[in-house]
Amino acid sequence: MTKHSLGRAACRAAAGIAAMLFMSGTAMAESYRTMSCSELWYERNAIYADNGYCFKTAKARRVFGSACFSPYGKLSRSEQREVDAIRRWERRKDCL
Repeated sequence: MTKHSLGRAACRAAAGIAAMLFMSGTAMAESYRTMSCSELWYERNAIYADNGYCFKTAKARRVFGSACFSPYGKLSRSEQREVDAIRRWERRKDCL
């Protein structure tokens, strides 16, 4: 494998990862539709954990740890939209 083909392969892999990370809202909503209540709970709280939220429940502390950091759970607009979408699915599935 040449240096150039290795670079192209790395670029293709990075593009694939980026596409997975930035799914459209429709694709994510479809994904949420098939998730269990536990999976939805995890996805919602993972967003908060990534933003340093200080979890209060024993379950969340076991899963995400007790350490918190700035911005202490403050979400961006897009993150808040994701959390809101997950909560809607949790309500539809009677998880909450």
